[in-house]
Order: sequence, then C-alpha cells, then structure tokens
Amino acid sequence: MENPVIIKGNNHGITVILDPSVEYAKLRDFVAEKFRDSSKFLGAAPVVLGFEGRALLPEQEKELLSIITESCELRIVCLIDSDAERQQQYERTLNEKLLDLSAASGTFYKGNLRSGQALTFETSVVILGDIHPGASVTSTGNIVVLGSLKGQAFAGAGGNEKAFVFAIDMSPVMIRIADYLARAADSDRPPEKENSRFFGRQGKEEPKGMQIAFLENGQICLETLNKRIWNDIRL
Repeated sequence: MENPVIIKGNNHGITVILDPSVEYAKLRDFVAEKFRDSSKFLGAAPVVLGFEGRALLPEQEKELLSIITESCELRIVCLIDSDAERQQQYERTLNEKLLDLSAASGTFYKGNLRSGQALTFETSVVILGDIHPGASVTSTGNIVVLGSLKGQAFAGAGGNEKAFVFAIDMSPVMIRIADYLARAADSDRPPEKENSRFFGRQGKEEPKGMQIAFLENGQICLETLNKRIWNDIRL
C-alpha cells in the first residue's frame, strides 16, 4: 500500500483502512500523523467509525481510538465491525446515538438552513449542518452549530443570560443572547443594548473560526473554545 492509513468518509461515518503489511507499532504512528494532518478537514462532528484492511485485537482497537481522539476533534460515538451493510449500519447507529443524546440534553437538527429558513426550539439545540446568510435559529437554551454559522442565532430566548452559541465556523451576521445583541462589524443596522460588534474579553475584535459566544459584564464576547473557557460555561 502506498499509504499505510487511508481515511474514507461518507455522510454518516468514517472507515479507516489499515495496511496489513505494516507492523502494528509503526501503524500507530501513521494513524496519529494521518488524523493530525486531516484534523481541520474532518472537523468536530459526531461520527461512527470502523476499521478495515487488517484484523485488530480489542486492545489494539481501543488504543487506536484513543490515538484518533487525541489527534483530532472528531467525536466518535460508536465503533462498528466491517460488513456488507456498512453504509446502512453507519446511518442507523449514528441516528440511534443522536436520539439518545437528544433525549438527555436537548434537540438535534440535521441539515443545512438556507436563506429565509427560521427554526425555533424550546430546548438547547445542536445543528448538524450550516446556517447560511438569511437563515436564523432561536433557542431558549444553548445553540451549538457543528458547521458554519453565517446567519443569525438567538440563544437564551427566555431571558437566560447563561446561554451560549458555539460554531465550528463562527461568521454570523448577528448573535443575540437573552436581551443583548451584537452584529457583524460590516452591518449597517444600528446596535441594540451595548453591542455593535463582537469582541473578545480583552476588548479586541476576534477573528473568525471555531468560537463560542457568551455574555460577560453585559457584553457578548467571542472566544476560541478551550478548557478554561469551557469550565466557565454553565450548561
């Protein structure tokens, strides 16, 4: 095999094809390198994962899963065996896991929102897709976008100032949390409350990318998500 590790994706999961001629100790390093190099492309979506190409012992599967999760941002919800119905099994397993998570912590919505579409939720919501310019999402709780947020997001619609908005690609036209609103810097519309643009904690305008928006001292702040920020967030 020219490439000892190949990542093959579909709409619901990922297959990792391993070269059976490479000794396992070296293969671990190849897996880590492959997923580190592909981390930005793979994103942080929940996926079902399977291995092909060689037989693995249970402890080897466990070790490789640990290496993959440490090397990228993917959320692996389940590991499945290889079979002829892999595509259907990916979809069925992922949907079952999402239903379990939805019942415990809020609502999941799968799909892209295009201009003119508006969704409202009475719980926190995870959007598995993109929110395009002209589209909007409103939630009484938190909003998590596993994709691009380029439209509008209104979290804490019931007045919850602890609510937050997170997106893998944070490029919104507008974000509102409870009674506070902030617009993009190039918006011609006047601001409401104290915010006209998005700012980080140090008062500097934040770059676009994977970020979380939350209220602090009456101002909507944008910050890159890290362990320190996450520990401050109340679900």
